[in-house]
Amino acid sequence: MEQLLAYMQKEHLDGMFISRPVNVKYVSHYTGEDSWLFITEQEKFFLTDPRYTEQVSYECPDYTILNWRDTYGSIGKALAYAAEKVGAKTIGFEAAHLTVEQYQNLQSEVKAELVPADGIIEEFRSIKRPEEIECLRISCDIASRAYEKIQKDIRVGITEKELAARLSLYMVLEGADTQPYGNILISGARTSLLHGIPSQKAIEYGDLVLMDYGCQYHGYLSDMTRTLVVGRATPKQKEVYKIEQQMVAAVEGFLKDGVSASDAYYESTKIIEGTEYFPYHYTGIGHGVGMFVHEIPFMSPVSKNIVHANNVMTVEPGIYIPGWGGIRIEDQLLITETGNENLISATKELIEL
Repeated sequence: MEQLLAYMQKEHLDGMFISRPVNVKYVSHYTGEDSWLFITEQEKFFLTDPRYTEQVSYECPDYTILNWRDTYGSIGKALAYAAEKVGAKTIGFEAAHLTVEQYQNLQSEVKAELVPADGIIEEFRSIKRPEEIECLRISCDIASRAYEKIQKDIRVGITEKELAARLSLYMVLEGADTQPYGNILISGARTSLLHGIPSQKAIEYGDLVLMDYGCQYHGYLSDMTRTLVVGRATPKQKEVYKIEQQMVAAVEGFLKDGVSASDAYYESTKIIEGTEYFPYHYTGIGHGVGMFVHEIPFMSPVSKNIVHANNVMTVEPGIYIPGWGGIRIEDQLLITETGNENLISATKELIEL
């Protein structure tokens, strides 16, 4: 809140209208839905509907609650009331997170000037506070334990969907929030699909099984990937897996406070350049993680981000060969001034089940 008010003062904004759900949660600690914030120096307003007013009163007691649906009839009218109450003449808003209809409603109802102010809270979120790091650490521990548990279920004949469901269950039983986000669990040639959806395909002998998944702990996310083989790995599977291990190690050995995210990408390509697999690597090799699974900084050849201490971010270069399959290993790192700490404890060695 101090950062946000300082930004508003610097940019001569009388208020900030926050509409992106993850940013609402970050600023207010609210855990429900149907939520908008209007932050001013004089007063903080929480716009919601009758389903959530009681929850807001418990979780955000220092906010003035505005029942936009029953009392005002629209978000725009509720915001107009709040702006007039505090005398706000200029209001920052998240342009990338409003529909055309919502923006038109604000324009027609609010007398103050609306000023686009995107990416501000995202910048604040990228540097994690100690309590956030602790939640992320626990979330990663839960995901790592689930990896150990799911291995006993992976066998010939079981489907990708069933394994994905069991993986989610194990994380909840290990202490995750009961709202896990979508897990990628795919097998065989389907592992070349970077974001493949679990299907009714049954696991077969010799399959690669790729699991890209995570959980929430108090709203903070883990994101890890491991790839294993059902049966004995072929020479090509072993070769590609070894290159993948080396790419991950190269990036993790490079990352620390102050380095360029695009330079980190080129560290990964040093390993694969000159091999037959270079055309099959993906250029997005990592991203920040917090209350949302894809946050700044992003690692790619075109990234302008600089990595900072207390960023929490993934490292996930991968090799994806259509018709054959893909191999990805993904860790989640806490960046420090001198290097990084891997929050994922699960082994990166090739497992043959």
